[in-house]
Amino acid sequence: MLIGCHVSPAGGPHKAIERGEERGCTAIQIFNQSPRGWKPNMYTEEQLGRYHEVKASSSVEAVLIHAIYLLNPASEDADIREKSLASLSTSLRVGDALGAQGVVLHPGSAKTGPVPPAIKQAGEVIAEALALSESCPLHLEITAGAGGTLGRTFAELAELIDAAGGSPRLGVCLDSCHLLASGYDVRTPESLSAVLDELEKELGLDRLGSLHLNDSQFPLGSNKDRHANLGEGELGETGCAAFLREPRFQALPCVLETPGPDGKGTSADEIAYAQRLHAG
Repeated sequence: MLIGCHVSPAGGPHKAIERGEERGCTAIQIFNQSPRGWKPNMYTEEQLGRYHEVKASSSVEAVLIHAIYLLNPASEDADIREKSLASLSTSLRVGDALGAQGVVLHPGSAKTGPVPPAIKQAGEVIAEALALSESCPLHLEITAGAGGTLGRTFAELAELIDAAGGSPRLGVCLDSCHLLASGYDVRTPESLSAVLDELEKELGLDRLGSLHLNDSQFPLGSNKDRHANLGEGELGETGCAAFLREPRFQALPCVLETPGPDGKGTSADEIAYAQRLHAG
């Protein structure tokens, strides 16, 4: 398992590699554009060259891109769907250029409308974004289940993948906090194993693409997406260790998105803690 955290690519993607190394990461995750705006961003050839040069001599082996949270491919608003398509397809093309393990996407929301047409709508946008890029995988992230968010269950993720055409480039990202919030008990090795048995039936293990490890401020089935530092929430040290040691996860990149001790994101100490939990 490659363990790391979300870092900033300010100054160019090579700086993200350096920030990951400073924290002891073997995997990192970035936004490839400002998460506060709609302007897609492609890196220059010079930036990409520097990135590949720095990465080749670093300890960072896996890079994930997180699509910005503004995206809603399921929106009834045609303008939002068009902006979502432009941003997502650009992120996938950046993923191609960076050799990323995948782009992670929150699949969108039906808001207060019915879910089936929202899934169909999201699937159409996702399929078009894949067609506008080459090979980078797209990982649909399981969500915490609040409101009309899509991807709250393995069955719903399977429906989204089918609606998007079932491309082999489509996978899933499992977030430990979101799983717990959506009602999947992942607090012990035994309960987590049973959850993965269910995933295998609904989706197939070949769709597992990446992991987010976050403790949860709220309990099982809360439908609240509030991350806590490792060992300080409802998962606790036992649940975090179970997630890190699950045999079916060992080939995957695992990224922390925790608040950190100072509220400024995951620290080097927390990465080291995760690595100790993983090692047992």
